[in-house]
Amino acid sequence: MATIGLFYGSSLGNTETIAEKIRDLLVDHTVEMHDISSTDKSIFNDYDYLILGIPTWDYGQIQSDWDEFWQELGSIDFSGKLVALFGLGDQFGYADYFLDAMGMLHDVVLEQGGATVGYWPIEGYDFEESKALTEDGKEFVGLAIDEDQQPELTDERVQTWVAQVEDEFDF
Repeated sequence: MATIGLFYGSSLGNTETIAEKIRDLLVDHTVEMHDISSTDKSIFNDYDYLILGIPTWDYGQIQSDWDEFWQELGSIDFSGKLVALFGLGDQFGYADYFLDAMGMLHDVVLEQGGATVGYWPIEGYDFEESKALTEDGKEFVGLAIDEDQQPELTDERVQTWVAQVEDEFDF
């Protein structure tokens, strides 16, 4: 049984709620949740498998707790770690910045030697631009959640993605 570190930042509670849903679906594994606002960077060393959750605020901004942790994040060695990302955003209200923070987080993980899994199709979303797209623009670099415009799709998306990530983590 693998132990997974699940890290999230959440100002209004939506990202924390999604993190809890993910944790609750990973019944065959130990999932230790960490609010990034009270996390020491050394704890990342305790895990080979990571799930990171980040919402995008306003015009492509990083959520405040992640923003305060950002400098430390850039000094974490993600080598040998498999990382899955999930992001929250509003695809209609901020169509030009949908999930940008998740894309920025993805870039840092790769720059620091991590390998990412859990890419997610763009079908079913309506947005203009996103920093969270793969190079070919056919997928998001992690699970895309829109609690503002498509909350009725969240549970199904989370369930499908968790099964995908479990397979890609290849415990």
